[in-house]
Amino acid sequence: MAQTATYPDDPRIHVDADHLLRLGVRSRAISLLPRQPAHSILNGRHASRLRGRGLNFEELRTYLPGDDIRTIDWKVTARTGKPHVRVYTEERDRPALLLVDQRVSMFFGTEVYMKSVIAAEAAAIAAHRVLGQGDRVGGIVFGDTDLAEHRPQRRPAALKRFLSSVAALNCNLNATLRPKPTVSLNDVLKQAARIAHTNALICVFSDFDGLDEASESLLRRLAQSNDLILFNISDPSSRELIPGLRTTVSDGGAQIELDSSDPDLSKRIKAELENRLAQLREWSRRYGFPIVPLTTAEPALDQLLRQFGHRGGQR
Repeated sequence: MAQTATYPDDPRIHVDADHLLRLGVRSRAISLLPRQPAHSILNGRHASRLRGRGLNFEELRTYLPGDDIRTIDWKVTARTGKPHVRVYTEERDRPALLLVDQRVSMFFGTEVYMKSVIAAEAAAIAAHRVLGQGDRVGGIVFGDTDLAEHRPQRRPAALKRFLSSVAALNCNLNATLRPKPTVSLNDVLKQAARIAHTNALICVFSDFDGLDEASESLLRRLAQSNDLILFNISDPSSRELIPGLRTTVSDGGAQIELDSSDPDLSKRIKAELENRLAQLREWSRRYGFPIVPLTTAEPALDQLLRQFGHRGGQR
């Protein structure tokens, strides 16, 4: 695993705001709108739940020849004796809320990148695309003890502030941190529910450490009235520990020495991660939100292009 003491400016370990801003130009092929390429992970059963922009009630007026009869307000028609229709206009934009996990559990990677870097880059790409399609973008960036909330806005300056928060918490991560966690994943999901009431796009970029029974009701609540997409970020070691790996890992509180030569330890870690993913998949099936898998083995942009239907990889 890479160590910050050896590579303090390595973009595989930490990202800065300028790097996240530059991702906008390279990510234009990706869309988070309901219409998806044929091979997109959002196409098909789950994608059909993507709502797009909603409708605002504009006015109530008398029926005119050519009006869609489905817009007739039958209660008003019965009360007045004359046919009336309800007129709607499409919302000019809709809010997107991006939840970006930068806790100590994300500061891990046995291949190319840290999970925290993949989360930061993927969130930045999504933020650029949301603003590029004319919608409002905001989010919650959270660590073990810090949290930055950005209400959705449709301004480049708001995007820049959001990405600066992502970069700041990302650069605060280091191998010597031993925080006493005061911010949990469920705390962030509760805060998202208070901000996004209906018809918002909510994207969560996390390894979902700390998932529990309470998380299910929170995710269900978010998915019922909004478009929820989970970006599950993992390391290849979750499938099989690298032979000969010896390192110290921490959950932000306790820490243990990890030795992959111990078969019992390897089995327990693998089972824990598999159970977490199985739980997410079950909730995905039950409540109809998609899961986008991302790994630390390659750049976030390459993975997103492929996951969203661009089979050739980076363009």
